[in-house]
Amino acid sequence: MDSGARASRRGSPPLSGRREAGGGWSRRQFVGALTGAAAVLAVPAPAAPRTGSAPEKNPPEAAASGRRPEARPPGPRPLYLGTYTSAPGGGKGIGLAVYDPVSGAVGGRGAITGVADPSYLAVHPDGRTLYAVDERQAGGVTAVRLADRRVLGTRSTGGSGPCHLSVHPSGRWLLSANYGSGSVAVHPIAASGALGERADLVTHTSPRPGPGQNGPHAHQVITSPDGGHVLAVDLGTDTVYTYRLNTRTGRLTEVSQAHTRPGAGPRQLTFHPGGRYAYLANEADDTLAVCGYDRSTGRLTIGATQSTGGGAGKNYPSQVLVTADGRFAYLANRGHNTLARYAVEAGGARLKLLGTTPVAGNFPRQIAFSPNGALLFAANQKSNTVSVFHVARANGALRLAGTPFPSPVAVCALPL
Repeated sequence: MDSGARASRRGSPPLSGRREAGGGWSRRQFVGALTGAAAVLAVPAPAAPRTGSAPEKNPPEAAASGRRPEARPPGPRPLYLGTYTSAPGGGKGIGLAVYDPVSGAVGGRGAITGVADPSYLAVHPDGRTLYAVDERQAGGVTAVRLADRRVLGTRSTGGSGPCHLSVHPSGRWLLSANYGSGSVAVHPIAASGALGERADLVTHTSPRPGPGQNGPHAHQVITSPDGGHVLAVDLGTDTVYTYRLNTRTGRLTEVSQAHTRPGAGPRQLTFHPGGRYAYLANEADDTLAVCGYDRSTGRLTIGATQSTGGGAGKNYPSQVLVTADGRFAYLANRGHNTLARYAVEAGGARLKLLGTTPVAGNFPRQIAFSPNGALLFAANQKSNTVSVFHVARANGALRLAGTPFPSPVAVCALPL
């Protein structure tokens, strides 16, 4: 979401309903946020995992954020860039660039055309297929084969303004969040990487929208590190929904809801590598919360909020990253235009704000690690740039790697 106007919806059955809802949506109209942030470190203690529970294998959040160290050949690596093709001065499609994994220097230009408003990108676990949202009124998701950059086709998400997607760790399902209509879609993934017809669509109809909202606005959908649950963050209803995904049919079943304080506007959730805690960026009230996660039930417990380091002015936190070793976390601040750095303490249960680093751009919409975690990329929407930082392993400090790379309406950077 570029914090678009809020699509109106009514009705509040006891659980999120299953209806293929559309509804009007005016994209990219930024909504004013509530002010205030409490610097509190209290965190809920999650339930202990069941005895004999299976150990985690390749946490999907680590893979999705490009933080899993692995051997790669030397030389330039591909960098894919998300943009808005319909915005003034926007891109021509999915932007193409390369980066040096040692120096962080970015170069090259070009685009994969034929993809409309690809504002968020994700790669299949096998590295062969790229997926993009088509963030438009009639929302879609598009698959691109990376070997020859061929567009394999687009499928309807059944909603408006999809702004986030992720691949289930099985590699068989694509999950997407429709911001405009407040719904989550599931598409099957074929062996070729192409997408099949939508398997499910769940619209968030309960609880009612929070203060300043006129409808649900699904902003993110991810799989938990244990692989057992799917979590959807909804900015409009101030809720994180937990689902079970039937990996045979692709159907979602809601199992719990976690509610922020009214008007928080939760935007993005990132798990600690340990799997028992997660960090929730609240866009509307400019806060960050540490959450407990119960692997056995999928229940998320949202703790007290703390400062984003965004100062007294208006600030809209966008995304959280956690290093692969679980020692440091980073939060992108739009407005303050900084990257907040936190020390992760007590095995993930506490965050300590260490300070902020200027992002060298305007409005960092999204951040991502390089696969080895040595570089951090920030897509700066309003300055049309991508900033790259070296990440110090010892203390998590960030150091700018040269002049930011020009990229039209940069809203997503995906280094591979």
